[in-house]
Amino acid sequence: MSKPLTDQEKRKQISVRGLAGVENVADLKTNFNRHLHFTLVKDRNVATKRDYYFALAHTVRDHLVGRWIRTQQHYYEKDPKRVYYLSLEFYMGRTLQNTMVNLALENACDEATYQLGLDMEELQDMEEDAGLGNGGLGRLAACFLDSMATLGLAAYGYGIRYEFGIFNQKVVNGWQVEEADDWLRYGNPWEKARPEYMRPVHFYGRVEHNPDGVKWVDTQVILALPYDTPVPGYRNNIVNTMRLWSAKAPCEFHLKDFNVGGYIQAVLDKNLAENISRVLYPNDNFFEGKELRLKQEYFVVAATLQDIIRRFKASKFGSTEVVRMDLTTLPDKVAIQLNDTHPALAIPELMRILIDDEKLTWDTAWDITVRTCAYTNHTVLPEALERWPVDLFQNLLPRHLEIIYEVNRRHLERISALYPGDHDRLRRMSLVEEGGQKKINMAHLCIVGSHAVNGVAQIHSDIIKDTVFKDFYDVDPQKFQNKTNGITPRRWLVMCNPGLAEVIAERIGEDYIRDLSQLKSLLKFVDDDAFIRDIANVKQENKLKFAVHLEEQFKVKINPNSMFDVQVKRIHEYKRQLLNCLHIITLYNRIKKEPNKAWTPRTIMIGGKAAPGYHTAKMIIKLITAIGEVVNNDSVVGDRLKVIFLENYRVTLAEKVIPAADLSEQISTAGTEASGTGNMKFMLNGALTIGTMDGANVEMAEEAGEENLFIFGMRVKDVEALDKKGYDALEYYNRIPELKQAVDQISGGFFSPGEPDQFKDIVKMLMCHDRFKVFADYEDYIQCQEKVSALYKNTKEWTKMVIHNIAGCGKFSSDRTIGQYAREIWGMEPSLEKIATDDEKSRILYFNF
Repeated sequence: MSKPLTDQEKRKQISVRGLAGVENVADLKTNFNRHLHFTLVKDRNVATKRDYYFALAHTVRDHLVGRWIRTQQHYYEKDPKRVYYLSLEFYMGRTLQNTMVNLALENACDEATYQLGLDMEELQDMEEDAGLGNGGLGRLAACFLDSMATLGLAAYGYGIRYEFGIFNQKVVNGWQVEEADDWLRYGNPWEKARPEYMRPVHFYGRVEHNPDGVKWVDTQVILALPYDTPVPGYRNNIVNTMRLWSAKAPCEFHLKDFNVGGYIQAVLDKNLAENISRVLYPNDNFFEGKELRLKQEYFVVAATLQDIIRRFKASKFGSTEVVRMDLTTLPDKVAIQLNDTHPALAIPELMRILIDDEKLTWDTAWDITVRTCAYTNHTVLPEALERWPVDLFQNLLPRHLEIIYEVNRRHLERISALYPGDHDRLRRMSLVEEGGQKKINMAHLCIVGSHAVNGVAQIHSDIIKDTVFKDFYDVDPQKFQNKTNGITPRRWLVMCNPGLAEVIAERIGEDYIRDLSQLKSLLKFVDDDAFIRDIANVKQENKLKFAVHLEEQFKVKINPNSMFDVQVKRIHEYKRQLLNCLHIITLYNRIKKEPNKAWTPRTIMIGGKAAPGYHTAKMIIKLITAIGEVVNNDSVVGDRLKVIFLENYRVTLAEKVIPAADLSEQISTAGTEASGTGNMKFMLNGALTIGTMDGANVEMAEEAGEENLFIFGMRVKDVEALDKKGYDALEYYNRIPELKQAVDQISGGFFSPGEPDQFKDIVKMLMCHDRFKVFADYEDYIQCQEKVSALYKNTKEWTKMVIHNIAGCGKFSSDRTIGQYAREIWGMEPSLEKIATDDEKSRILYFNF
């Protein structure tokens, strides 16, 4: 059990962790025991560690409830514009510690659990990650929720409550094996079911055109049951809502038409309906056109829009009756942000509601829809763009297909008028792709149906305008914007790296947690020996702690004095884990060649999940583990080079490894990584970046000074030039002896002696059809890594570079990103005011969630 802090340590940590007042601690202990008794129905003799976690979670949750209700009352009274963030993914991770941080309860809970004879870290480890996302896109949505609450915006996250989130990854004999993530098995103390807001969602059926309007009839109905999770802002008493929908079969499902003896089967068939919210599709940056996925996309959109319109109609102050019937004012009160094209059906669905149900004209409905919706693009990789087969649409959503056709007809009419006779442009810009199987291009639908379209880093937004969506930019340049991604400093600094947060707070106060731009004032300490030492010491403590974690969890011993060189992200060819592998092999070969040289010791850690159907990505994992087998068991190399594959990389593991990293690998081919956010997390936590000029790396170099990052490789223009000329892998292979040696070792079975041609597919890809040009950046990467090794030997100069990086992090707070979305897209004004909590009698007000 961890011993409590000394008074001096407590004083040091008070600012960031909150005050552990005597009454506060006594209250927490009382409530903890009350929950153990009344909620969990246990006493201390039979309670398990999980029971204690649940008791603590309920105790902390109690502190959210009053603020949650009060926040919703506040919105009801003020009737502000509301923003709805629609996403198929919310990668939340754990909730307990984040809630304690944002409510300033951390020290009090620490003290209370200690006095109860429990260890808070052990209890925190009982919580399951809410892994309702694949990677960057889902985690961005989670950071955005934190920032929207912290900036006092009336915001709602809407998504799906998947019963099974992203799979758990096991590595067995070096291969990835997927295991279902049954995260709800023991229950979720943070969610509240809201059956009173259940909504019907329709599928299939047919369309009837009558003189009095259009009807979608003979549909199959699925019910959407909402579960609400509180989202607390940082110490401002605001608690917003994330509402996730779960699919339920209606009671009469299949029962109306069962024959004698068919009753049992009919009840069993209810499972089919409820499969809609069963499992998250585990693809990152890849489109898989499955009917179940299209059902999920419509399910979240249809349920959410009903909710938005119900709330719009009923949220005028002073009445619970329906008061607002005029939907033309919708864009003044509602903003809908589409997180990628996954919720694109919001556009035709809103049109369907306005025209078919509310009986508005097409032009009025279209004006409302466009002014309400905005679209964030997350990738330029062609295999990631959603293109749904028309026949799937026709079957599942016949009315929406009609609406999309009409949107397209009017859109092409406009383009035709602007560019008479330019048939190729019409073909390129159509929402319907002809040729072979007809498909709906969802990105085109989003651009046409939104008033704002944004990329997620400057370079990405430029690429969108210059290439992928150039035709659309030419006709509507005012729609296109940039909103560089950010991360929440609450989870990604204060919570995961309290030591660093404290060292910073000692120098510049703690306001930077709300206003990260204040980090730039750390530059005046860049030559301060005490500060340099403090920063270096925090890093060393984090490395020791992570080394202990690795030994406990995975039985691997590592040298905490080695450089921790880390690449953690989804396994994908464009992210170029293979380039990292080639560096490892080259370094290994060099140490073997000159074993007596004074090499900078490195522990190279690579982690990330591969989509289950992505063969190349799975082979990359096998290659990494195979290289590790050879390198880690070579006595000549010793602990100067170790290779670790970090199993089951997820939010909770990121929170442990990122604060311990020295070097952050951000090595995608220029022009492929839209932004990246892991890059920002490493930067904020005192790692240096080795990277290409891709995504947000470009802006990181701008903010910290390019001389304070290890930038290498082709720029976008070089990649384009190489494409024109034709990329010839063989040329590099023949010209660079160390590259040839490494590739020959992979292909010749040096890392797979039992199966010499195990990696032939990888080598063939690298040599014959590597879209991401690994060899073209190899030489520059190796040279850049030599500079990294040389600087690491000089702890003081290395740490000064780290300080420049931390000081340059201000721009990369999601608070800045959300402030820009609010002002430039949603027409809302952020506020850092606290709202009053009614600790006396809470006024009884009619309002709805």
